[in-house]
This record gives sequence, C-alpha cells and structure tokens, in this order.
Amino acid sequence: MKSIFSIDVEDWFHIPSLSNTPDVHKWGALPSRVEKNFIQLLDVLSKKNVRVTCFFLGWVAQQFPYLVQEAKARGHEIASHGYAHQLAYDMGEKAFLQDIKKAKDIIETISGEKVYGYRAPGFSITKDTPWFFDKLVEAGYTYDSSIFPAPRGFGGLKTNKYAPHVICCEKGRIAEFPITAIDVCGKPCCFFGGGYLRLSPSFFIRKMGLRVLAQDRPIIFYIHPREIDVDQPRLAMPLERRFNSYVNLKTTRNKVMKILDQFEVTTFSEFMKEHVIKEG
Repeated sequence: MKSIFSIDVEDWFHIPSLSNTPDVHKWGALPSRVEKNFIQLLDVLSKKNVRVTCFFLGWVAQQFPYLVQEAKARGHEIASHGYAHQLAYDMGEKAFLQDIKKAKDIIETISGEKVYGYRAPGFSITKDTPWFFDKLVEAGYTYDSSIFPAPRGFGGLKTNKYAPHVICCEKGRIAEFPITAIDVCGKPCCFFGGGYLRLSPSFFIRKMGLRVLAQDRPIIFYIHPREIDVDQPRLAMPLERRFNSYVNLKTTRNKVMKILDQFEVTTFSEFMKEHVIKEG
C-alpha cells in the first residue's frame, strides 16, 4: 500500500497556542522564511520524483501566490490549512466556517483548481468541536486530515479509528485521514510528522511504518517548511515546547529523503482514487 506525504505550508512564526504567537495583522511585518524553505522541500521531492499534498495556509498563499503555482506545476496536490492559523476550538463554528471558506476561495483562485482537502492548525479538532465536520462539508471540502489520535500538548481527539474512514454528519459525508498512530505498550504513539518525526531515529520510523502498513493502512507523513531551517528565528516558549519545536532541525532534510527512499508515497486525492474509503 502507498503512504501519503504532506506539507503544512506555513512560516516560522505560525506556531500555535503560545502566549507570544504573533497575531495575523502583525505577520506582514515579520521576516518570512517560508519561500526559501518550501522551494527546498519541493526540490527534494522533485529529486525523488514523488508527488505530495501541500496544505497551504490561506495567508501564505495570498502573500506568495507563486509558491502555490510552483507546487501545482510540479504535480503536487494543493489543499487548505485554513486562513489565519487559528485553532478550531478557539474560533467557534461561525468564525471557523468563515476562515475555511476564505482560505479555500483564495487558494482555488490562485491555483485555478478545486481544493478538496483540509487540515486544521494544531490538529485542533477535539470533543469541543462537534460541528467540525458539518462545517467542512458546508464549505465544500471532501476530505480532512485533522484528527490526531495520540496524546499531545494541545488539540488531539481520542479515538480507536486509526485507518482512513468516511464520517457521516448532518450536512453530508467526508473522508477522514487521521494522523498515523500505532499502539506501543498499549498506548497510541506517533512517529511520522513534526517533532515526533524529528525526534525518532530513521530506523525506528521505518520499523514502525512497516507495522502500520502490515495493518493495511497508509502512513500519513507530515512536515512543515520551517523544520529544515536551522537558522530560523525562535519564538520564546517553555523548555519542553522549545525542544519539541526545534529538536533535530539539522537532520530533518536527510530523514525526509530516507523516508521517500523507503516508502512509496502519493497524495490524498490519488490515494482516494485507488482505494475505497469505508464508513467508520
């Protein structure tokens, strides 16, 4: 089975749930590093001849439309990460709907193609967002990859549904691709994205990844452009959060290249064309 590789296209200051996370109206005055980092990731993907899904923050797409166009020109799927990188459970359903519609409209206008997929900033679907999937369907999305079934500092939704599945809600149906977790000593753990990927040795990622594939489900890999940027500015944060945000930046690029050598990857949309996603 093919796995799925994804990039959440955002900048170094888009780290949520910090007391000093800059507000959206301040972003334009900050030095951006997303252009350089994202193009470097695209070059790695081109070298490995793979296509992935790029979840663009609407604000980033608006500021740097050529990044959307370049990703599309290289054959990658363009999806939505919302507009202002706000956590879903902090917005409420009305503001959430406005945010995901705005992002979708902007990205579709720039790319010239329909956007099908969404991923919430900070995987911020929780028990406090019962309206989440209805709003996605209402906004015109057909798949989501926001459920994080393993423990984390914020966000996350406890569930035993690890494989892709269809969710039926009041507004319709939507396919859900939970971030990949696997039980270790009876507890769900993630090794395939963000700080979890940067912290885990390559041999262990491969070992756990093969266990996932043996369960007849794809691995959902994810990364942010800032995770290959050793020289990025640092936001002030508690020591544990700082470690999770900046550990092993020097090794991330090579680790991604190993993953692309060891696992066959595709986009969410291509995976859905090749596999029937059943109701959960």
